[in-house]
Amino acid sequence: MTTAATLRSRAHLRDVPAEVDVPRETIPDLLDRAARRFPDHLAIDFLGRKTSYSKLADRVDRAANLLYNLGVRRGDTVALVMPNCSQHVIALFATLRLGAIAAEQNPLAPTHELQEQLDRVDAKVVIAWEKAMDQVCPGGDLRGRRVLSVDITRDLPHLTRRLLHLPLARTRTLRETMRGSVPAGVGSFVHHLKKAGHLPAHIPGPEHEDIAVYLHTGGTTGSPKTVPLSHRNIIAMMAMGEAWVPSMVPGEETIAAILPYFHAFGLILSAIFGTHMGATQLIMPRFDVDMVLSGQRRRPITFLPAVPPIFDRVRRAAEEKGRSLESIRVGLAGAMSLDSEVARAWEEATGGLIIEGYGMTEAAPVLLGSPVSPDRRPGTLGIAFPSTEFRIVNPDQPSEDVEPGKPGELLVRGPQVFSGYLNAPEENAEAFFEGWLRTGDIVVEDDGFVTLADRRKELIISGGFNIYPSQVEEAVRQMPGVVDVAVVGVPSGPVGEKVVAALVLEAGARVDLEAVRAWCDEKLSHYAIPKQVEVLSELPKSQLGKTLRRKVREQILSASEGMKEASDRLRSGMKRSVSPQGASDDSAKEAAPREEGQAGDSA
Repeated sequence: MTTAATLRSRAHLRDVPAEVDVPRETIPDLLDRAARRFPDHLAIDFLGRKTSYSKLADRVDRAANLLYNLGVRRGDTVALVMPNCSQHVIALFATLRLGAIAAEQNPLAPTHELQEQLDRVDAKVVIAWEKAMDQVCPGGDLRGRRVLSVDITRDLPHLTRRLLHLPLARTRTLRETMRGSVPAGVGSFVHHLKKAGHLPAHIPGPEHEDIAVYLHTGGTTGSPKTVPLSHRNIIAMMAMGEAWVPSMVPGEETIAAILPYFHAFGLILSAIFGTHMGATQLIMPRFDVDMVLSGQRRRPITFLPAVPPIFDRVRRAAEEKGRSLESIRVGLAGAMSLDSEVARAWEEATGGLIIEGYGMTEAAPVLLGSPVSPDRRPGTLGIAFPSTEFRIVNPDQPSEDVEPGKPGELLVRGPQVFSGYLNAPEENAEAFFEGWLRTGDIVVEDDGFVTLADRRKELIISGGFNIYPSQVEEAVRQMPGVVDVAVVGVPSGPVGEKVVAALVLEAGARVDLEAVRAWCDEKLSHYAIPKQVEVLSELPKSQLGKTLRRKVREQILSASEGMKEASDRLRSGMKRSVSPQGASDDSAKEAAPREEGQAGDSA
């Protein structure tokens, strides 16, 4: 039964259907259709190297045959450990063509984390960037897996590849950031692909309900888990996305693939949705402002899915360099809150719209979104996506819906929502309530629009990345001199939150930020390493001895505010001390603004 809150949301869907049909397709069908409809249209522009849809389909077919000859069959897992590049797209669709499961991995993840994930998904074959070989094959040990290496320089334009081999310090340094050594027993994906023939037509592909991808997350509790998303989940999101932005024209869009494919946002809304729309993907191996502006000049972007800090940095850089962004009709901001000033400045610079989307990996990944129209309400999570229902309930009694306008936990269901974590029955029991996914987020609904009120979970979101305090704490707690640690997120401007580690030290121990960051360098992903350290005499605990992270966060914010007030008082005192001798209070007040102006001018 559709909830009242969902009905209020749907009242705002003017040009968007409240329900969408989910075709009984699979993800490989999307590429087949695009190759038939737009064979000569560019599928990929990777730093200037162009690949048409017909060429992409041919290479995917050959790569599928390569994997089949390596023993990959329907239901097997192929792990993809590489940055965004052409070979990544080829390997993804080739894996899916066989009905196998693509397990997306962060190529910069620490060794222990990556190995734990590869074991959890039981990866049969690993296709990995050369620079990730130390994590994939520590000490040259392939761990019984078949491993193929990816040289991303092979995706570059021929002239660029030739320039990389010039005997110059600059090109040598650049080459070293892209290439790495490969252990014995590891083959080359590109070399094998060149020799591969076409996949025999009788080899069956996946079914609509089969699992398509594995993505890794901490879910709503923070413990590491694997999210299986089916072809049906992702095909449903394709139908929803196309309905949500009716102005997009198949075969005429250019999507900037800036966000990493190992993130649900980047994988599904760039790599797969781009293929569904027959769009050109402007692929970048990492976010770099100059790279984005260069790509924009080469092939004007029309749709940009990104996190809020990216929009702000791209706009500022474009203004400084006098570059136009007016081709970007729609920007989709997700993974963290969008500041209203960032949104205003972006829309002024592009003449287009920037909308917010809310979701999670478990929902492939969008549940709510701002209407792509003047009806949008900046600062809200938006309204329900087509075929998506939501409830707002008492977190302690999820059977009890709260009154409109009152805060409660957001529960959701829809065809894009997964059916449960991989081999995690206890976590699944916590994640679902009578068929509804519990998001763990506390929200308020007003006239169908949903606004985030608080996070029930203690997830830290920085630059669009999810950071789980328990994992950071585990790494820091092993550090010599550290007795106890609590990790929290505090506001940090456009990036959302920064990671702060509150430490309790042994008597006489000295631990600073530089030492903590050095200690964590090989234990945590770069975005999870603490950006600030605070030393406390003790951590606030509950009666059961559990560290109260919320209290730690309050202490840090209070101390920061106190320092700001003290600094303001000090500056105010300095201004009074330099006022003319013998001046009255009034004359001192008149002098102060002039002194402030002079100081500002000199700065």
